[in-house]
Amino acid sequence: MENLSLEEQFMTPEEREQVDFMWNMIPEPDRVGMTRKDILFVLDAMDDFLEEQGLLEVDEQSGEVTYLDGDVDETEQLNYILQAVQQEHLSLTSVQIQLILDAELQYGIEQGYYEDE
Repeated sequence: MENLSLEEQFMTPEEREQVDFMWNMIPEPDRVGMTRKDILFVLDAMDDFLEEQGLLEVDEQSGEVTYLDGDVDETEQLNYILQAVQQEHLSLTSVQIQLILDAELQYGIEQGYYEDE
């Protein structure tokens, strides 16, 4: 079993399930140079983007997150995440980021969070 990063150790079972699902959706050759921590980073950057767009609210008292209905410009989101990745000097490519986004969408569809369009 792979050693868990500090971030992974503090994940809820649901979060761990999501990351594992997404990891397994990405073809093995495309995962070269990636870790599950990269998936967590992209998920956090997605939330930051949604918050900036007014599509995510965080209750300061409880920490509970609420996702709001609205349209997301996928190109803007990808560019936002790519910029965040570059600022952190991560080695993810735009293709890898898109694969993570695709895996997150598929997970959301399977969990009933999103409608299959």
